[in-house]
Amino acid sequence: MVRSIFARCALAAAVVAGAAAPASAQVLARLENSVVVFDELLAMKDNAIPEDLLRKAECVAIIPGLKKGAFVVGAKYGRGFVSCRRAGTWGPPAGIIVEGGSVGFQIGGSETDVLLTIMNKRGVDRLLSSKFTLGADASVAAGPLGRSATAQTDAMMTAEILSWSRSRGVFAGVALDGATLRGDNDANRDLYGRKVTVREIVTGRDAVPSAAQPLIDRLARY
Repeated sequence: MVRSIFARCALAAAVVAGAAAPASAQVLARLENSVVVFDELLAMKDNAIPEDLLRKAECVAIIPGLKKGAFVVGAKYGRGFVSCRRAGTWGPPAGIIVEGGSVGFQIGGSETDVLLTIMNKRGVDRLLSSKFTLGADASVAAGPLGRSATAQTDAMMTAEILSWSRSRGVFAGVALDGATLRGDNDANRDLYGRKVTVREIVTGRDAVPSAAQPLIDRLARY
């Protein structure tokens, strides 16, 4: 009996210790880069993402430094974070991975910052699935530019997800057709101290980890 009590206490202590463990250097750097990317994209004046779209978005995903390399077969791979609204505020972020490929005669490589806005419940439902493909499972459209740009176009009224990218200083709306999006289990375990899915983070009651608070504060400004 005493041994059982001690075992349960040790287990509880281990769980608490795991939950309180600091995030790894890689995850911290990715969170910091996400804040920098968001700040820079919103500071681009006439070429910025329209603020009214951010206000209407159900979720915002930032993938800093998505890597693209190609030699006949192109490939995309990036890791970032997504935060969704919860009771009027931005909820804790979940790690995500974007990956996919395209076929074509391409030579070279680049890193691209990507921002996605999930605009409606259908898009959120796709996000909460274990994995989905942009353009196939969820409709995606290139987002407009300009603070005063309007969302009243057919594509933006029907698209579940809008996307933008910045590469080599050029910022533009881009449709990431064919790319897949799934949860980053390693990053989520790192941030929350346990195995947890994107669905559990978005719909659960986890508090925002201290390492992610600067990112949530930036989203709250808009």
